[in-house]
Amino acid sequence: MAGVLSGMMKAVHGPVYASRQRALVELIVSVLKPGDRVLDVGCGVGSLGRAIMDDPSCPEGVSVEGLERFARGGEPIPVHAYDGGAMPFEADAYDVVIVADVLHHEADEGALLRECARVSGRLVVVKDHTVNGWWSKLRVSLIDWAANAPHGVPCLFRYHSTAEWEALPGEVGLEAKRALHGVRVYPPFWEQCFGGKLHYFGVWGQPGSSD
Repeated sequence: MAGVLSGMMKAVHGPVYASRQRALVELIVSVLKPGDRVLDVGCGVGSLGRAIMDDPSCPEGVSVEGLERFARGGEPIPVHAYDGGAMPFEADAYDVVIVADVLHHEADEGALLRECARVSGRLVVVKDHTVNGWWSKLRVSLIDWAANAPHGVPCLFRYHSTAEWEALPGEVGLEAKRALHGVRVYPPFWEQCFGGKLHYFGVWGQPGSSD
């Protein structure tokens, strides 16, 4: 089953990834303000950041940079390399920090989130997976493995439940300003199998702030 799924994912990777990116761009652009400096943590090839800036609805003057353990070179946005520890930025260096489908690959997600909160002056935007029970964990694990194993990205198969997502912002000193426990990110067939409530989108900020 896993081998078949991996082969299918390779065949449809383009449209699946494009659909996910469109959904993320729409959600992220909706919380940006003119002139925002944005950092995409674990940005990969930088396509999400470029798509945000190119979106017609993106506020004027928004700029996006990336942060990666292994910068590939030639990305469409500036990308900073780092060793996975403290980020090489001053506190509040950016207005918004994005962490999209990164946390479930991180051994110490608390440390990463606290660094995101430190360098963000306004918001931390989180997209990741949600599991509630064995069936949802099986589906998320399959899609996670199929999407990442062919590229040599290790999978920890550790995901949060809805209750854990509700508690996590407070554990790192932030407050959920917006939380979607269910996001449509994939084309129809893939959405039915691996979409909807298996995805979490949160906008976190400082407790008591108006954002």
